Amino acid sequence: MVHYILRRLLLIIPTLFGIMLLNFIIVQSAPGGPVERAMAQLHGFETGIGMGRGDAGGSEVFRADSTAYRGAQGIDPDLLRRIERQYGFDRPAHERFWIMIRSYLVFDFGESFYREKSVMGLIIEKMPVSITLGLWTTLLAYAISVPLGIAKALRHGSRFDVWSSTVVVVGYAIPNFLFAIILIVLFAGGSYFAWFPLRGLTSPHFHDLSLAGKVGDYLWHITLPVLASVVSSFATMTMLTKNSFLDEINKQYVMTARAKGLTERGVLYGHVFRNAMLIIIAGVPAALLGIFLTGSLLIEIIFSLDGLGLLGFEAVMSRDYPVIFGTLYIFTLIGLLLKLVGDIAYMLIDPRIDFERR
Repeated sequence: MVHYILRRLLLIIPTLFGIMLLNFIIVQSAPGGPVERAMAQLHGFETGIGMGRGDAGGSEVFRADSTAYRGAQGIDPDLLRRIERQYGFDRPAHERFWIMIRSYLVFDFGESFYREKSVMGLIIEKMPVSITLGLWTTLLAYAISVPLGIAKALRHGSRFDVWSSTVVVVGYAIPNFLFAIILIVLFAGGSYFAWFPLRGLTSPHFHDLSLAGKVGDYLWHITLPVLASVVSSFATMTMLTKNSFLDEINKQYVMTARAKGLTERGVLYGHVFRNAMLIIIAGVPAALLGIFLTGSLLIEIIFSLDGLGLLGFEAVMSRDYPVIFGTLYIFTLIGLLLKLVGDIAYMLIDPRIDFERR
């Protein structure tokens, strides 16, 4: 297993490099950028981001060598060079990429263009919100999925199994951002009830509340975002639990236990539960990966939760390159490490799984 872990850790390096290179090329090729934004502001316009080609203040094309900007017409060349130097665009694209990679190896992500803070400081500041949302979603998804999956396995083929499968499939088919909008319309003052707050994790007077009041205020704010995230997360786990229990129930040792006179409850929780839950427990890192990295982005944007997802979205909209690539690097690294942890968990829990031999 040690050799397998070392190989996987070494594979993280080229994988991370390839992802960063691909995204660097895409971002650098996209119209707009911090230099063009600065020039648009000098012309008296808002940022050119979101403007079409030929719009005032926008750029017709963004070139990596920074040699031509439509918005630079009428600007003093010395001022243009100072702006490029300020944002690091006085160097060719390949030099900027290598400088970025060398800095990222020591987790030096530089300074945000517009927030006047270090990127690492921003990531550390926003990460607790994303982690909180991911953990609550994972815990609630498992709390729903495991009992429901066991009940479906024990009642396989019954009416309960059929209609619960329908609910699970419908819930899985609804995107979490659409369900979030539905929850806002129904329960956050959209058109019907105003039972829950529309945005944020805490109220403005949060620091003046007692401990019990702070806990209640936090749970009040986190309810709708977590519910929106859980809907698209519990369906797969429910079906995995059901199939795992069905597979174990039909094995020979279960028939032997029943023949010895054990009750159905004793067979289920004394034998089947321990074996069937192995693969489900081992899947926790993978489930957390999906919720933390892919499920939280739109939820944070819709509910204005000040986490990494919202930070990355705002950085993309404002072309804050250090924040874009810094958050991308952290997300990718966490994702690759969690995948490795998930594979190791499978190998430790189920000896039949041997990735190293493969």
